[in-house]
Amino acid sequence: MAVTPLSAEQRRALEMLDKSQGSGCPRLLWVAHGFTLAMLVSLVRDGLADVQAETVSEGAGTIETVRIRITGAGRRAIEDPAKAQ
Repeated sequence: MAVTPLSAEQRRALEMLDKSQGSGCPRLLWVAHGFTLAMLVSLVRDGLADVQAETVSEGAGTIETVRIRITGAGRRAIEDPAKAQ
């Protein structure tokens, strides 16, 4: 099966996620960097990123947050596109 090359924006997004060293990237930061929801969906659909919802309690309140993390396939895609899948 042929591997579709990453676009420059996809590569930039995956590199940003990789630099987060497993802690992931909050959705707000994702948007601040100019990445779209459509790109996020495509990275998740292709197995290059993962989205995890989290609930954080602080005092009397709770905050729901979404973290975006790179997967092993995403790391391989930016290291060596031929090994992405």
